[in-house]
Amino acid sequence: FFDLMAVANTLKWSWQQTMLRVKDPKKSIPFYESLGMTCIRENHFSDFSLYFLATLPEGTTAPASDSDEARAFCKNLFPPVLELTHNHGTETQEDFAHNTGNTEPTKGFGHIGFLVDDVDAACAQLEPMGYGFVKKPGDGKMKGLAFAKDPDGYWVEIVKRGGYDAEATPYWLEPAAQ
Repeated sequence: FFDLMAVANTLKWSWQQTMLRVKDPKKSIPFYESLGMTCIRENHFSDFSLYFLATLPEGTTAPASDSDEARAFCKNLFPPVLELTHNHGTETQEDFAHNTGNTEPTKGFGHIGFLVDDVDAACAQLEPMGYGFVKKPGDGKMKGLAFAKDPDGYWVEIVKRGGYDAEATPYWLEPAAQ
């Protein structure tokens, strides 16, 4: 009998990164920094650039993102990293857009998610950026969570840390609204 969990624990697997293609890093990086992320590494090549962002543990200071130390820091960081890939020139193409995975008829990717202490306050912080929302906290059947759009139209779920009531009940276990 094969014990998958024993193998997984032996190998010490941990989620390392998710990569999103972005049109203009000058818009995308500030958006994700506003969500508490830090650009911890960047690499520039002749036709594309990579930007690695992470939510750093409190008290952690990253080396300069373009330094030699940044590579080792990024590879040894325990929290997952968001990799933004920018193909040079797309930022000047007016009609250019990446497929975010959320368009019919071939939906695929979905979204990334962030935990926050106050979903309404987080949405109010994002509102002035002007990228819009797929769902605000009071909309739809799943109250209290939101889906914002980033500069490229990727969906970013905003979920309350610890649940939605004094018992920290997650939204999917709360009684249906009457």
